[in-house]
Formats: sequence, structure tokens, C-alpha cells
Amino acid sequence: MVLEERLLQGEKRAAARLISMAENHDTEAIDILKRLYKKTGNAHVVGITGPPGAGKSTLTDKLVKALRREGKTVGVIAVDPTSPFTGGSILGDRVRMNELSTDPGVFIRSMGTRGHLGGLSKATAAAVKILDIYGVDYIFIETVGVGQSEVDIARNADTTLMVMVPGLGDDIQAIKAGIMEIGDVFAVNKADRDGAKRTATEIEMMLDFNKTDWRPPVQKVIAVDNKGIDELLDHIRTHMNHLKDTGKLQKRRTENSKIEIIDLIQQNLMEMILDKSSKEEKVNQLAEEVALRNCDPYSAAESILDRIK
Repeated sequence: MVLEERLLQGEKRAAARLISMAENHDTEAIDILKRLYKKTGNAHVVGITGPPGAGKSTLTDKLVKALRREGKTVGVIAVDPTSPFTGGSILGDRVRMNELSTDPGVFIRSMGTRGHLGGLSKATAAAVKILDIYGVDYIFIETVGVGQSEVDIARNADTTLMVMVPGLGDDIQAIKAGIMEIGDVFAVNKADRDGAKRTATEIEMMLDFNKTDWRPPVQKVIAVDNKGIDELLDHIRTHMNHLKDTGKLQKRRTENSKIEIIDLIQQNLMEMILDKSSKEEKVNQLAEEVALRNCDPYSAAESILDRIK
């Protein structure tokens, strides 16, 4: 049976194989996604982001278990940082969620960023589509937790859950950071710690300046003790219902699709440039010339672009 049919029949191994192919830029995976794209758009995609040490993996684990008790099927894409030196990735999220890996209603995939900035793997968007076709009800994308650059998640998710914890230093400064602006729902994890109430209050104060028709809820949770998880899940669902009722779901997905198209064009252009430049040799040569001040970067870029005109 071909890979495409196995995916449509909900075979885990077929989904895993296709994601691996997408990570390796296999054209067959792209061809399958082209043919089956009309079958996407059914899953509720939830992005989970926040600073390192916020307990994102534990929170994801508890949310998935709560959904499984309701009989929902779930896909989890856990993105871990890739070493810039070895190219390897710890993939620790898969280790922390090991208990879920034996659940037939849960698909967990760890992905390394492979040097891609923005907190996500380059193949994350393709993996989301594959899991959507595979047939899960919810898809959770857990990001690497790199800080303010982690805004790509908003381009891949219907609902973005921002996880914060007390005691991370200057909370006000964290609230000013641009990453805080992408949250649709806020969770203050480890709420049994000192300062949890203050952190929640400061987030609420920031949200007082929010003039949109959706005010992100702030939910205090203690993920390790499974406290506040059901309430948090209700907030996530309420946000999705709000998007549907106001017609903003289609608007958000349209904007995300526009960004994805532009990203794909940029990737293909770079591949064309590098291919026509003797596989980076010309780029490397020009880079050396620029570094030696024998050439300026603007003229170098123009000389490369001239090759594909």
C-alpha cells in the first residue's frame, strides 16, 4: 500500500515516515501534501511557548492527558534546539512525555530546529499538515523556549498559549517584550511559588491596554499537580470558538498562509541562487572579498541576483 493511502487510513508509521521525508526536503512528501492539502484545516492547532524552565513540556503532557480522557486524539510536535556545533538535538521533550508515547490516540514527534531561528523547526508547518491529514483533533506545537525571537509560533497556530512562571527576574521587562504580544491565552505555571499572584496581576495590567475584542485570559496552574488544567483547556476552546464566531479564524489562517507562501518563495530563491552559484562557492568567495573590504555587501548581493535574472 502506498504511503499516501496509509496516511489517510490513520497509520502512525506512515505519518512518521512522511514527517521525516519533509525534514529531509524529500520531493515525494511535498507531492503528497499537494494532493492531500484539501484534507487539512480540521485540527485545532495550539502553540505552546514561553521562557525556558516555564514547564511547557509538563503542561503539554497534562493538557494532552485531559483531552485523551475525553476521547480526543492529539498530535504533539515538540521542537528542541539543535546544537550549532554538532547538529545534534537532545529531544528532551520526547523523554519527558514518554508516558504518552504508548497511547494509540497520541502521536508525538520531536524535531530539532536545525539552525532555524524563531523557535521552530523549518519543517514544522509540513508536520502540522501531515498530522492534520492523519486525522487528530488537536495538534500541540511546543517551541524551544528561546525567548523574544520565538514569534514564529503565532504563524503556525490557531491559538497561542503563553506559559509564564514567577521568579524569572524583572517581570515588567518580560511583559514589555514583543513575545508577550502573541499570547491568546496566558498560563502562570508553578502557581504555588511566591510571586505567582504578582506575575498574574502584571500580565492583567498589560492586557488592560489590549483594545481588541478578545481579552486573553490569565490562568494560574500547577502542572505537576494537575491543578488548573481543565480550566486552561476551557480557555483554549473558548478562544477557538471566538475565532469561529467572529470569522477571525479564516482571517488568521489566510494571513498565516500568506506568510508561509512568502517563506517558501524565499527558500526556493535561496536554493536557486546557491545552485547557480556553484553550490555556495561563489557566495563564500564574495563573503571573503567583502570581509577584506575589496567589495561591498550590496554589490556582492547584486552580482548573485544577476545570475538568476
